[in-house]
Amino acid sequence: MPDHTMVPFRLPDLTEEAQAARAAEFTELMASRRSVRHFSERPVPRALVEQAVAAAATAPSGAHMQPWTFVLVGEPSAKRKIRVAAEIEERENYEGGRLPAEWRTALEPLGTDWHKPFLETAPWLVVVFAQRYGFDAAGNRRHHYYVAESVGIACGLFIAALHNAGLATLTHTPSPMRFLSRLLGRPENERPYILFPVGYPAADCAVPDLTRKPLSEVLVTFEDADRRDDRP
Repeated sequence: MPDHTMVPFRLPDLTEEAQAARAAEFTELMASRRSVRHFSERPVPRALVEQAVAAAATAPSGAHMQPWTFVLVGEPSAKRKIRVAAEIEERENYEGGRLPAEWRTALEPLGTDWHKPFLETAPWLVVVFAQRYGFDAAGNRRHHYYVAESVGIACGLFIAALHNAGLATLTHTPSPMRFLSRLLGRPENERPYILFPVGYPAADCAVPDLTRKPLSEVLVTFEDADRRDDRP
């Protein structure tokens, strides 16, 4: 196991006003984020996507195993193969009865179906794989801990980093996704987790007029029962 040398850690010494301003600015930025299914063919510099991956890779992970692999796909023929394979699975989901009726009903307001043209029009596809286990320097198998949680956090940071860079994306999870392992030549220890198309919104892009739950519905402040009992 690697010997992690301890080093000093400091956060910026900000005033409360500066902290509040930064927090509000970031919340406002992320509130403007939307999932996009209609992409422009406008090229996106590869360096921008790579920088977003670098940000995602700063995520915390179980025992610092960093159990993720980001596969960047930009070649048109490869994107075409992914689209064809994804649409086969998605058509079975929507029209073959694999999706429960309740699920299909929930998706109707979003206007989604088995057609996935964004898998070709987006300049980049980023497929994230979760590593069930890894290998040490000697080639010995090494167990990974909290894989789903760790990769999920990394994907959240990736979404935030893309939006911060002025890029759009979508969390696409065609089910089942094993075809991605085959098409992208990934090893047995990896499983597809999320497929992200990355690019700029199309000029005529429109998104559902959604509202998000207010803070009062998603935040509960817990007060210890013993402390409550002590009150006069």
